[in-house]
Amino acid sequence: MMDIESCTELNEFPQMLPPPPGTFVDREELIQHVGDFAVSQGYVVTIKQSKRDRVVVLGCDRGGVYRNRRKPADESSAERTRRRKTGSRLTNCPFEAVGKKDDGLWILTIKNGTHNHEPIKDISEHPSARRFTEREIVLIKEMTEAGLKPRQILKRLRQNNPDLLSTPKHVYNVKAKLRQGNMTVENLRNSLQIMRNFKSLRPQKSAVRNNYLAVTEPSWRQRNPPRVPNLIGGRFVDSQSFVSIDVLNPATQQVISQVPLTTNEEFKAAVFAAKRAFPLWRNTPIATRQRIMFKFQELIRRDIDKLAMNITAEHGKTLKDAYGDVLRGLEEVEHACGLATLQMGEFVSNVSNGIDTYSIREPLGVCAGICPFDFPAMIPLWMFPLAVTCGNTFILKPSEKDPGAAVMLAELAVEAGLPNGVLNIVHGSNEIVNAICDDDDIKAISFVGPNVIVDQLFMFCSKAGPYVYARASAKGKRIQSNVGAKNHAVVMPDASMDATLNALVAAGFGAAGQKCMALSTVVFVGGLNPWEDKLVEHAKAIKVNAGTEPDADLGPVISKQVKEQICKLIQTGVDTGAKLVLDGRNIVVPAYEHGSFVGPTILSNVATNMECYKEEVFGPVLLCMQADSIEEAINIINRHKYSNGASIFTTSGVAARKFQTEIEVGQVGINVPISVPLPFSSFTSCKPSFAGDLNFDGKAGIQFYTQVKMVTQQWKDLPGSSGASLLMPSS
Repeated sequence: MMDIESCTELNEFPQMLPPPPGTFVDREELIQHVGDFAVSQGYVVTIKQSKRDRVVVLGCDRGGVYRNRRKPADESSAERTRRRKTGSRLTNCPFEAVGKKDDGLWILTIKNGTHNHEPIKDISEHPSARRFTEREIVLIKEMTEAGLKPRQILKRLRQNNPDLLSTPKHVYNVKAKLRQGNMTVENLRNSLQIMRNFKSLRPQKSAVRNNYLAVTEPSWRQRNPPRVPNLIGGRFVDSQSFVSIDVLNPATQQVISQVPLTTNEEFKAAVFAAKRAFPLWRNTPIATRQRIMFKFQELIRRDIDKLAMNITAEHGKTLKDAYGDVLRGLEEVEHACGLATLQMGEFVSNVSNGIDTYSIREPLGVCAGICPFDFPAMIPLWMFPLAVTCGNTFILKPSEKDPGAAVMLAELAVEAGLPNGVLNIVHGSNEIVNAICDDDDIKAISFVGPNVIVDQLFMFCSKAGPYVYARASAKGKRIQSNVGAKNHAVVMPDASMDATLNALVAAGFGAAGQKCMALSTVVFVGGLNPWEDKLVEHAKAIKVNAGTEPDADLGPVISKQVKEQICKLIQTGVDTGAKLVLDGRNIVVPAYEHGSFVGPTILSNVATNMECYKEEVFGPVLLCMQADSIEEAINIINRHKYSNGASIFTTSGVAARKFQTEIEVGQVGINVPISVPLPFSSFTSCKPSFAGDLNFDGKAGIQFYTQVKMVTQQWKDLPGSSGASLLMPSS
């Protein structure tokens, strides 16, 4: 048998692995990937050849492995010869990696993954660690022209950088290259690319933290107006698309930022990054994933003021509503922090002699979420915290109307420690939605209305939702889709007057009616007369103003187009016989005359055949109807095509029980206007308001983002072949 020493002789040098091949968003990411992996293995790569827009060839930089060539006193001739050959910079290492651009992406292949030298024991001793920065090169040139010697130049450079390892010889080499014209800014960038994050590659430091440090002040913030970046593979990158959508402040109509229409190549890169991150992330212990969520919720609390201000600026809702938006999403993150027990499978012992059966919940892979504008923070937090804590990776498409909060949340998730590629963000309109639905690597899609821009025209979720569901399900994907809403309240004659009026006004006009659980229709059993005047009185007391103003109760709607659609539906109701009790269409807010404001509006005598009743208004409009009995009121609600939720206001337990039993909606409120459950309970909808098999939140949400694997095991001596049974193991 071959002993250990003879094995060592055969393998003269310890094995240094080549970086794994892959596909990358750009040239810099590919170079960074190869450089990071090389340092972890004990070698340094350098750019041997580069055609910047097409190909880059990376080789092993042998320089400095054995820089001290003086003969030791006790060194034999053979040993000296071996050291000279392996240490000489003239002996090229055969390692070579090639990156080529193909269809917008950079593909890495390893041409030769072997080395002919030992690993570098101390990477800080490599000459790459002594390279000067671009600024130092400029200073060297200026001081050389001023007549300073290399030692004088080095002394002045060390005044600004005491840790500088370079010697006067290195300064002399730079001066020579400058004289010969061999050193340009471009060549300098190439030579520094690999070692720029040199210190961050030491094992005791977290790569995630270092990536975050590069993200905290992204360049897109410095543009005017800023251009919202994509998040691909852990990097916030500006899209290469030349087409953008303006994000407007609804109160002032000023441009806050611009959203790019992400290119197809960038979308593919995001999916590839998520797919590449999945194997390692799914094998990350659930306790580790939960710790990241704990840190994430801590960071959300830290930056809640910034998040709320951004939501108010982009969406228009009041600061109070914006804080509620973030806090409701924060509950989702807190729910994800306790996911371990909710993801446990089941175990049945000894289902047959010596046989056990148990189930395991496993992540699906790459999942995606398509978000609406009404809750810029809550809806993204509905989706990706639960998905990634279950072990999936995620592609998030925020609303193009208010994407800022989603990007800020992604920054916090990266800061919390979410690894590169686990969460990705792409922006756009119908083309990105189609790409998400069609991509074979995306296994599940979460979609929430109220709208998606299709062909860059305003469309309600009643059109966009079924389209997304049909297209995605045709590809065999899992999908959960909230596609429309029309929420009703039934007011019985015995209802408490003041409490009911306060509830109706808050639920009907809060957040300018721009939420899927807004109370849009009230059915008064026994007649409207006792209620109408007081309802108008309460509605007139609402203060309409910009969301940033301290006295604001009601802010603007999201855009001029939405306002036009709301006003159009109000007018169709008036034209078909509804009574306009309170008209808020022409309201003017001082100092915000250009804002897209709609004041509280009340229509009475509304009938079921009116367009304003059949469609989702999605604005501060309350429709009032009448019914002679509770049975008639229940029938009105059950006949409507959209029904997220319904409420009843009464002091009668008999009426409340009849209502909760016979009403056909997902969420029922009894003396509660908006019956939205907490995250540990599922957000349920029925009829066309929801398309899919599994709802959001709670156990249903976990089931949506996971799949069950059944395992049947036997740990006993199996019978010999001569006496083997033909029965099933569980028989």
